[in-house]
Amino acid sequence: MFGKTSTTEDVLSGVDLTGKRVLVTGVSSGLGVETARALAAHGAEVVGAARDLAKAEGALAQAGAKIDLVELDLASLASVRACADGLNATGKPFDIVIANAGVMATPPMKTSDGFEMQFGTNHLGHFTLINRIEPLIKDGGRVVMLSSAGHRFSNVNLDDPNFETTEYTPFGAYGRSKTANVLFAVEFDRRHKTRGVRATAVHPGGIQTELARHMTEEDLNALIERMEARRAETGQGGFQYKSIPQGAATSVWAGAVANADEVGGRYCEDCHVTTRVTDEAFDAASEGVRPYALDPDNAAALWAKSEEMVGERF
Repeated sequence: MFGKTSTTEDVLSGVDLTGKRVLVTGVSSGLGVETARALAAHGAEVVGAARDLAKAEGALAQAGAKIDLVELDLASLASVRACADGLNATGKPFDIVIANAGVMATPPMKTSDGFEMQFGTNHLGHFTLINRIEPLIKDGGRVVMLSSAGHRFSNVNLDDPNFETTEYTPFGAYGRSKTANVLFAVEFDRRHKTRGVRATAVHPGGIQTELARHMTEEDLNALIERMEARRAETGQGGFQYKSIPQGAATSVWAGAVANADEVGGRYCEDCHVTTRVTDEAFDAASEGVRPYALDPDNAAALWAKSEEMVGERF
């Protein structure tokens, strides 16, 4: 029914989410704002998490979205734990958790806990938050991890997650973190599907948002040229950005519309589960997921390493 150009309103047409409660991280701009707006517009009670609450309030007000806000800095485990504690203290359950927040292609940086910034923020922050609030997720609930075609840049490196012995590259680190997002969904889904809680990973597509703020214009143009060349080789049309409502559509579809058994433990893009599992390296011009991102042994190993890194067992 839906595809690359579908919007949030397309996939939620006729859907009444009254009585549903949703947590969305990263609601201060872009996809997070649109995801929260669309879900709230269709009746859901939405809780938005953001590092900068003032910025989030302004962005949500401009979008006409009325949601509750909680403070969350994914680059600080102290903040993550405080956020989880606050949510748990309310005792209010969630039907859907959408892990939307993230950073991309940063220069070499560390989180407040000393983790490589992209792996620490995109993966370890969400890993800790979602596991800590797991008891709040209702039986039959859904977890949606925002990954990216960028996962095809790199598998995780569990021997050197913080680039202490390997050369740091901004997109190599991004690839590791986005692969980790898929693997987390695979293992979380395996652990919790017995009570009907399913987890999935989504690639929203190429969208012009603040996510690219660490990239220079030259870097961005070079990436687009590479995609254009690949599309020409394969006989496809020119690369086109998605709009923000189109980019948020797959998150909304996977969380609130798609069949749970269809998406559980899978990788989705353009509002469907991808059927293309490929060993090809990064190619944002075509669909597909790398086999290492869906490998259950890889997912279990990442889980164990993540527990070791954050100092908690789940």
